[in-house]
Amino acid sequence: MKLSQFKFNLPSELIALHPTANRDEARLMVVDRRTGKIEHRVFKDLVDYTKDGDVFVINNTKVFPAKLYGEKEKTGAKIEVLLLRELNHESRLWDVLVDPARKIRIGNKLYFGEGDQLVAEVIDNTTSRGRTLRFLFDGQYDEFKKTLFSLGHTPIPKEINREETPEDVEDFQTIYAKVEGAVSAPTAGLHFSKILMKRLEIIGASFAELTLHPGMGNFRDIEVEDLTKHKPDSEEMYIDQNCCDLVNEANQRHNNVFAVGTTSLKALETAATIGGKIKPFSGWTNRFIFPPYTFSVANCMITNFHLPKSPMMMEVAAFAGYDLLMKAYKEAVNEKYRFFTYGDAMLII
Repeated sequence: MKLSQFKFNLPSELIALHPTANRDEARLMVVDRRTGKIEHRVFKDLVDYTKDGDVFVINNTKVFPAKLYGEKEKTGAKIEVLLLRELNHESRLWDVLVDPARKIRIGNKLYFGEGDQLVAEVIDNTTSRGRTLRFLFDGQYDEFKKTLFSLGHTPIPKEINREETPEDVEDFQTIYAKVEGAVSAPTAGLHFSKILMKRLEIIGASFAELTLHPGMGNFRDIEVEDLTKHKPDSEEMYIDQNCCDLVNEANQRHNNVFAVGTTSLKALETAATIGGKIKPFSGWTNRFIFPPYTFSVANCMITNFHLPKSPMMMEVAAFAGYDLLMKAYKEAVNEKYRFFTYGDAMLII
């Protein structure tokens, strides 16, 4: 398919600036792939679509305070740095994005915090905005990490056009986040509350946890019209035996397997065998899913409403069917559903 096929008119006022007051009271659009029927519900109505033995596959990644504000040496120019991933523990090497990038060159020193609490040197260029930084810190690693994260801010996406707030620290994290490493929240999971999860467990549903650390590649513009030529960033992921057992046994029983978010769905497909089972996985995935695609593990999906021409929208279109998803998005705009990270949710059955 072509990039331009995923363009649609999204009024800027429909991009949610804040989440709903209660996580599980966001709106929920339910899309039935078999009949094409669309229903309008509330997220906590998920219990009406769940039965004993169903499994929800959730991504337990935890967002870390990845955004730093600093100054360039000599000029004092203000800069913003987004930490992407640690490259070398001992050498304090990090893969980052810098903004503005055009004046940040190899050899430059960057200063962060009052009294230059932290200093970094640019040692390589990776992409147009990408750089490799070496943090110059003499103390122990734990002390370095504590200093780094104390200076960090919640990395809410720039499309949420406002300053971050103290509430974002909690709002931009699922209630089941455990494994630190994400610079972006797995947004479908933001709608789950403790009460809702308990209600689902009482019905007899269970939660299978995996880890996939979403990177900023999800928010970079795709620059090729032919989607087969797009090269996505790799993302670190882990699936243990317990998760495999829960998912494989649910499929054997013909129960529903709900992939909570595009990251969980991508991880399941990465770990899937030819027979449709999943096996333990530890490593990296650069799986890019767009129509047409045949899924082999999950038969239901929970997701948010994504931005035009985004990889997440393409993956959801592969799951729902392109025509049905475009119909659903048109209805979502007409019904003023809230889009993006802090927006409303969609259940595809």
